Amino acid sequence: MKTGIHHLYIPGPTNVPEAVRRAMNVTMQDHRAPDFGEFTLGLFADLKKLFKTTTGTVMMFPGSGTAAWEAAITNTLSPGDKVLMSRHGQFSTLWAEMAQRLGLEVELVDVAWGAGAPVNEFARRLGADRKGEIKAVFVTHNETATGVTSDVKAVRRVMEECFHDALLFVDGVSSIGSIDFRMDEWGVDLAITGSQKGLMCPAGMGILAASEKALLAAKTAKGRRAYFEFNDMLSLNAQGYFPYTPPVPLLHGLRASLDRLLDEGLETVFARHTRLATGVRRAVAAWGMDLCAEHSSLYSDTVTAIRVHPDVDAREVIRIGYDRYNTAFGSGLARLAGKVFRIGHLGDMNEGMCLTALAVAEMSLAEAGAKIEFGSGIAAAQSHYAATRVRHAELRIAAE
Repeated sequence: MKTGIHHLYIPGPTNVPEAVRRAMNVTMQDHRAPDFGEFTLGLFADLKKLFKTTTGTVMMFPGSGTAAWEAAITNTLSPGDKVLMSRHGQFSTLWAEMAQRLGLEVELVDVAWGAGAPVNEFARRLGADRKGEIKAVFVTHNETATGVTSDVKAVRRVMEECFHDALLFVDGVSSIGSIDFRMDEWGVDLAITGSQKGLMCPAGMGILAASEKALLAAKTAKGRRAYFEFNDMLSLNAQGYFPYTPPVPLLHGLRASLDRLLDEGLETVFARHTRLATGVRRAVAAWGMDLCAEHSSLYSDTVTAIRVHPDVDAREVIRIGYDRYNTAFGSGLARLAGKVFRIGHLGDMNEGMCLTALAVAEMSLAEAGAKIEFGSGIAAAQSHYAATRVRHAELRIAAE
């Protein structure tokens, strides 16, 4: 029998704060009641703050980030449209597969798993597209499988330099609410996230923000949709209602989550994630191991993908952590299976939680055959957290 709490260090679903769990413990209510809209309109308004948009429109679809992917594609594009995408991890691969299944002509750029979105190659292909055949460019902001964050702003910049009018789609499922995201400033047309990552809620809701340009494209797009129809959503969302039954307890959890994020201050939230992630990365370096991300400019602040030595099976590290220490680490996905294990450090996280993850990782690595000096990673992370504590506290006070 396992005792104590179960330690969750995967990049989603993330830990649900007690305040969010309590907020979801509500009696069932009429989602068509006269006062229901008063509650939900505040959610739409505060989600816009999270996406950093004043002109975009936010929609919430019962489902997941994958559901929001499909809603974004089918409402704004037509079968046969050419889109530009890259594959550099499991989730960018799955997004490309969905686009193909939905009838799009996908122009793919394959890069190493550990690289970011290929900005220069996107620029070359967009520049060569003299007839404007490419209707959309897709960017996975944070590739969860590899622990890589791509430069969305740079992609928008090359689109503008090429005078290209394509829509810009961004998968922000594991970044929005944890890593700085600026929809308006970066010219993002469709941004997607889910309830179970930086928003610290259970899975069950795909959240999508659409620009005015995207909503205009939706008027003529011929993608087939029914449940995911933008017009059905928007006609009722304007008064705070939904075209079908929404997950009401989850909406109450979202209210509590947004309150936490906005009370902490988004810039402080981002700085906290950077600080915690840097401590984890310092630990990995102390172990003598490498990250999956190819360069420090690509390091994700929400998940660290750690390459084990060739004589160690990362699946064993994960199994030992789970079976013996009641701790869940993220697995290596697809071609990274057995080569990588991941530590998720997003959402409701603090220094003690990260240090626990590192302590269990050291024991699990050692038992899986890795040559680990116990305490080396923990000490490296502790040194970083202690050295940056005052600066982070000052930032938090300034945000207040």
